[in-house]
Amino acid sequence: MTLKVGDALPDVVLKAMGDAGPKDIAIKDLCNSGTTVIFALPGAYTPQCSARHLPGFLEHAADFNAKGVDRIACLSVNDVFVMDAWAKHNHVDGKVLMLADGNAEFTRLAGLALDARGFGMGVRSQRYAMVIKNGTVTQIFVEEPGAFEVSAAAHVLSKL
Repeated sequence: MTLKVGDALPDVVLKAMGDAGPKDIAIKDLCNSGTTVIFALPGAYTPQCSARHLPGFLEHAADFNAKGVDRIACLSVNDVFVMDAWAKHNHVDGKVLMLADGNAEFTRLAGLALDARGFGMGVRSQRYAMVIKNGTVTQIFVEEPGAFEVSAAAHVLSKL
């Protein structure tokens, strides 16, 4: 089943890099209050993700905050160390929380897995963005394969 408007998030623990190393982030706790925008992508350091997806959310982070978004998170089926290195490489500096779904547990339970075995990448996440208010999905924008339009930061921002 794919997540849809009105759904609660799957109860999954993801990883993020903390000051003392990897830390657990319960996605339901993270999104339980306020407004959260999560955008997901097939992989850190991949061309579209690095050139457009993450940079767009970094560029518009203050605009999201001005529209009442409490937090922005980037989710990828990578390990926490890759996500941390990618964050440093892109000077994320706390504007976006980088979440590692290393075992694709959230991605599978959300019904948003992408079979990228043909590219030697295994199971990855589809490209999407969603808005969560007080633990409930209020908007979700899933890209068609190969597309980059509805999950772009500017598009999501225009829908808030």
